[in-house]
Amino acid sequence: MLELGRSGGHGVGSGVRPVLSGDAVVATVRASNWKEAATAAVGDREWVFTRRRGRLTGRWASDPETAERFCAHRPSRWKDLWTLQLEDTTLHMEHASRWKGTHRYLRDGRPVAESGRTGWGNRPTLAAQQLPVEHQVFLLWVELLLIRRSAAAAS
Repeated sequence: MLELGRSGGHGVGSGVRPVLSGDAVVATVRASNWKEAATAAVGDREWVFTRRRGRLTGRWASDPETAERFCAHRPSRWKDLWTLQLEDTTLHMEHASRWKGTHRYLRDGRPVAESGRTGWGNRPTLAAQQLPVEHQVFLLWVELLLIRRSAAAAS
């Protein structure tokens, strides 16, 4: 299970959030507080996550700005369901629990990941099977944005 840690925790710099597997840092995310954008470091690769034309996208930092290696979008304005294209993998997100604000990710109708939250905090977690770490980091960022959107709508 991966967890998005507290900003500056586990020896990462200020404003950087560690992605933890147990107590080990497997990636880092620097999420913007004002825009739906972030940079992530997974291994020796840097990723850029952003929102463009209503779609959440991910690309390598070395790719052109129009490139999309990852993409998440809502097929319908009326339903809070998402479709995610992660390189050659298509996932569909559904609610695991509306009360807890958690989601289940399905590939070909079978669950491959489920989100959660840590304790009383709003830090997302992700229990995933058979997904590469960079896919899981993108899903954690999407979960962080959904938590922020929910908090903004409630206030």
